[in-house]
Amino acid sequence: VHLAESGGGLVQPGGSLTLSCAASGFTFTRSALSWARQVPGKEREWVSGIYVDGTTRYADSVKGRFTISREAAKNAIYLQMDNLKPEDTAVYYCKAAIYWGQGTQVTVSS
Repeated sequence: VHLAESGGGLVQPGGSLTLSCAASGFTFTRSALSWARQVPGKEREWVSGIYVDGTTRYADSVKGRFTISREAAKNAIYLQMDNLKPEDTAVYYCKAAIYWGQGTQVTVSS
């Protein structure tokens, strides 16, 4: 199983980014999928999840600004991030069942 995130980068406050996570050796539609983030020196923080039945959930800190989605045909999940804030700066990881990707850096700064 291999998960690969992409789409991170540097963005100004108020800007948007879309993160992608592509999987190989794994069928997305049979497991819960999620995004988490981590800042150096702090524990990894759950951000959002999408479940087998399609329901979605978000951490209070990102609710209304982030949107999680999945695309079964591409075995991919996405995190659309709008109205980004400096406190959103972190390495973002996707997770499928027990598997983690390698992470992608998101930096929100002017």
